[in-house]
Amino acid sequence: MEITVKSGGAAKQQTQCLVLFTDAKGELPAFSSVDQETGGLLSALVARGDLKQSAGQTLMVPTVTGIKAERVLLVATGEELKAAAAEKICAGVARALIGARVQEAVIAFDDLELEDRDSTWLLNILSREIVSAGYTFNEFKSKKADKDAAKLEAVTLLQAGRKALEENKVAAAQGVATANGMALARDLGNRPGNACTPKDLTEEAKKLAKGVAKLSVKALGEDEMTKLGMHSFMSVSKGSSEEGQLIIMDYKGGQKGDQPIVLLGKGITFDTGGISLKPGAAMDEMKFDMCGAASVFGTMKTIIELELPINVIGMVAAAENMPAGNASKPGDIVTSMSGQTIEILNTDAEGRLVLCDALTYAERFKPKAVVDIATLTGACIFALGHTISALLSNNDELADSLFSAGNVAGDKAWRLPLDDSYQKQLDSNFADIANIGGRPAGTITAGCFLSRFAKEFPWAHLDVAGTASKSGGDKGATGRPVPLLVQYVLDQVS
Repeated sequence: MEITVKSGGAAKQQTQCLVLFTDAKGELPAFSSVDQETGGLLSALVARGDLKQSAGQTLMVPTVTGIKAERVLLVATGEELKAAAAEKICAGVARALIGARVQEAVIAFDDLELEDRDSTWLLNILSREIVSAGYTFNEFKSKKADKDAAKLEAVTLLQAGRKALEENKVAAAQGVATANGMALARDLGNRPGNACTPKDLTEEAKKLAKGVAKLSVKALGEDEMTKLGMHSFMSVSKGSSEEGQLIIMDYKGGQKGDQPIVLLGKGITFDTGGISLKPGAAMDEMKFDMCGAASVFGTMKTIIELELPINVIGMVAAAENMPAGNASKPGDIVTSMSGQTIEILNTDAEGRLVLCDALTYAERFKPKAVVDIATLTGACIFALGHTISALLSNNDELADSLFSAGNVAGDKAWRLPLDDSYQKQLDSNFADIANIGGRPAGTITAGCFLSRFAKEFPWAHLDVAGTASKSGGDKGATGRPVPLLVQYVLDQVS
């Protein structure tokens, strides 16, 4: 989808759909100027209550006279124009435009002047929401959607003057690129396990690198990982006929010698639980266990599209967790790449087993920071639900940066404690560490486990078990936390 920013008068726009924002009294400038040209039609509709006055509510006026627009979409801003309301408003606009089945639209956004955010923030979010609202996944449908059906292809974001025009163009481009990254993350997450294996993810990385001089890709196979001593990773992968892969996407957009940011994604392309087999109900959703890896792919796509001047390494620890004659058993002990021994008390706590060796491998890049992203614990859903991701870190500055980025992007995370008192839950009678710490504080003890392999650099862990996908009628990958990660990277550039 093409999104452009330009200046001009709203009443003069020739478009299939003109989007205007209105308060309860219909006194916002762009709305009022167009209303005059229509002989007061729009204000009359608002006055009689046709438009519900809460943030994000919309009313399509299919026929208007006196202006060049074919139809007008009225959007209520509510009583308080702050970021939280603006997110609802942007989502409402996006849904209405997609539902209107128009091919192009003009949005006069001047009336959305927020109390706590500037226009660049608004256009970033608005552009992202519009592009994301048009996302569909029908890769495996035998009957595709009607190709001739009207589809939103172009949106013009209109401002009255030229103030901050160039900055607004950049912000809109960032929103589009973020949505494109989310779309890739959703595509990968939504693919079934038989069409998204570890080697398929390696091929996806190569596709990203095609024609991109700043991005190089390599993947370690099981033979190489075994030679490196990554026996924790291999304890998960060995039970599957699909070969595990440690994928490294090295983007060199910054200065030579600048320390890179490492984004590490858990890529369990299907998780049966291994010998600690999961219940059969909803096991199909375990294809979403690679959504952490998918978010790394999505973030790298956005970075490439924006050509950001920064060094970023996207790592993906990809494996399939299956029950087999040679699969790991509860009670097995393995030696990680770091040399620490691990007692595997539950083979369904496999994500941390692949991530810990990948964290050790990341030391060789001398990173500025490492952020791992994983659908790691069901406990995270009990703690934070499906709205906010969990954040744990060994570095306050990094944690604050990620927390702030999440708030700005509307993709929030909440920091949980990483206190030493939780570490004792991981004690083992037979090895250096157990891979689970019991039911209490399961998200925190998972973070504690990973922290033992991340002592050489600033590190943060995002548990996205509750936010990376949805169940039920809306079943599918969400593309989160791509917006948070992109905003974090953008903050490091600026």
